[in-house]
Amino acid sequence: MRTAVQAEQNGTGHAVRMGLEELGGSVDGTVVVVCGDTPLLTGETLRRLSLTHSADGNAVTVLTAEMPDATGYGRIVRDDSGAVTAIVEHKDASETQRAIREINSGVFAFDGALLADALKRVRTDNSQGEEYLTDVLGILREAGHRVGASVAADHREIAGINNRVQLSEARRILNDRLLTAAMLSGVTVIDPATTWVDVTVTFEQDAVVHPGTQLHGTTHLGEGCEVGPNSRLTDTRVGAGARVDNTVAVSSDVGPEASVGPYAYLRPGSRLARKAKIGTYVETKNASIGEGTKVPHLSYVGDATIGEFSNIGAASVFVNYDGQDKHHTTVGSHCKTGSDNMFVAPVTIGDGAYTAAGSVITKDVPAGSLAVARGQQRNIEGWVARKRPGSAAAKAAEAASRSRPAKTDRIPPSGTGRTVISALPHRHLLRHL
Repeated sequence: MRTAVQAEQNGTGHAVRMGLEELGGSVDGTVVVVCGDTPLLTGETLRRLSLTHSADGNAVTVLTAEMPDATGYGRIVRDDSGAVTAIVEHKDASETQRAIREINSGVFAFDGALLADALKRVRTDNSQGEEYLTDVLGILREAGHRVGASVAADHREIAGINNRVQLSEARRILNDRLLTAAMLSGVTVIDPATTWVDVTVTFEQDAVVHPGTQLHGTTHLGEGCEVGPNSRLTDTRVGAGARVDNTVAVSSDVGPEASVGPYAYLRPGSRLARKAKIGTYVETKNASIGEGTKVPHLSYVGDATIGEFSNIGAASVFVNYDGQDKHHTTVGSHCKTGSDNMFVAPVTIGDGAYTAAGSVITKDVPAGSLAVARGQQRNIEGWVARKRPGSAAAKAAEAASRSRPAKTDRIPPSGTGRTVISALPHRHLLRHL
């Protein structure tokens, strides 16, 4: 591809002339000129334009459309036979000409050699003082060449973008076009008004898209999967039969029949195998989650590999960053990790291992082991009464104490000795005196 720069903006004719000069001044065959502000123009419309141009033997063929409101557009002027005689810019048009609804799209097919010659004769005696490309039509017609037209099937294709209101309108039209194509191919879109997709998004049949969903980049939805509501997926693949609910996912891979969300965040490099589960308020990054493995809720899994059919307890964190470098954690298959675990990477949890709730795992756990890494509980009786006297907690504790049956500290002597039962933290101790 070659680019020509129009350093001075002296009109559409001047822009095309700069392009031809970049190519050596003239081009053999058909030259198609399109506008840079008509993003809805389709390849099929351009194909029909080129075919009409060749079939009719035209020197120039203009793409036109019937507009409900032609304000601001150049009007197509025809003679009694229907032949195109001129294009008159809105600012230069008479009242009669402004009543014409057929407008110039700014898209043309030209004979390359005739175009180069005609551009040399374009004048600037108009309200803008510019070289109008549209003047080429009159020059070629006066020279005895044929000027024709190809009418676009949908006037919205040639809508120009001059401000952000028009840009948003064009985006809606394009989105509707894409969703219509998806639905006709077998995708269910529950609410097209709140569903947005990029042109590069692909679908398989029977995928379901729920309201409030945005699909961007190279996202692909597999057969029979469901996405949404309120999900935003970018460059993410969703496997057949998977379910993604209220989720943000970027550069991730959700395997077949996997489940994600609600309120999950899959960051780049997240890979879920078949029937894996990422649950509520779970964030993953650069993590491989094995088949059938579950991370149900309130956890962060970063820089990790988890095997098959393991379960990660609630409120777990894979501590992957030491302030300078990222480190990896490996959890084997069929593991059961407790709630509120910290896995301080690099660390490996062997297959079939368990970890106790509240543990900070800093050493490798052998396969089939139970890892417990937490301080022993100590109850300090009477602490609330001493440290928070008069508080609601102290009053509740006092009321609870009054409602408990009185303790029996001593058992009457039996035989030659006596037996005393003492209450100690974590256990009861039977002592024979």
